[in-house]
Amino acid sequence: MGRAYQNRKLSMAKTAGQKTKVYSKYGKEIYVIAKNGSPDPDTNLSLRRLIEKAKKDQVPTHVIDKAIEKAKGAGGEDYVEARYEGFGPGNCMVIIDCLTDNGNRTIKDVRQCFTKTYSKIGSSGTVSHMFDHQAVFAFKGDDEETVLETLMMADIDVTDVELEDGIITVYAPHTEFFKIKTEFANSMPEYALEVEEITWVPQTYTEISGEDDLANFDKFINMLEDCDDVQNIYHNADIAE
Repeated sequence: MGRAYQNRKLSMAKTAGQKTKVYSKYGKEIYVIAKNGSPDPDTNLSLRRLIEKAKKDQVPTHVIDKAIEKAKGAGGEDYVEARYEGFGPGNCMVIIDCLTDNGNRTIKDVRQCFTKTYSKIGSSGTVSHMFDHQAVFAFKGDDEETVLETLMMADIDVTDVELEDGIITVYAPHTEFFKIKTEFANSMPEYALEVEEITWVPQTYTEISGEDDLANFDKFINMLEDCDDVQNIYHNADIAE
């Protein structure tokens, strides 16, 4: 699962326009989490995790601070979470998480991404039962057994630890995220965590091959990323090289 998971990771934004979209998505999510909980990352663990992730994705500090300050004020936008599921190009399974202040606009935009790439949007629960909500950590290393032993000795529930191509990947229930992060900091500081996130991990993968499916898959992901309300895209596509 490790290498396939790495392949599923979307590449970092390269152009200024793409970076602006990434900053905007983080700003919106930070605002919502700070607004609905506490704007103090020391007491709001979800906010702290998101800020750390944003910094790792090179989101400027002023973008983060502005979103938190905005959340402290009265009024502001009223965003709600929306999740859409379905089958993308090549019959891969897709989960799309959105934050929206206009549900009609969002479903229209997301449905268009499916329609224009010969894909099929489904109802709630169509594919999410085929994904696990997990904490995922990945880093360079070659001794996965010691990593597993260390985590188990700390009484941490671990789903799986894999070693592939010099990368160790740890999978665990999403509720164990902060316990694992703390254990790495205390017991295994020699490992530089390249991936540390809570995400939806597919139970099985669908290989995407053939020019038409590959082209439509790229178009599908690009269209979704261009939707202002789309925050995260999860899929089980294994792209044929």
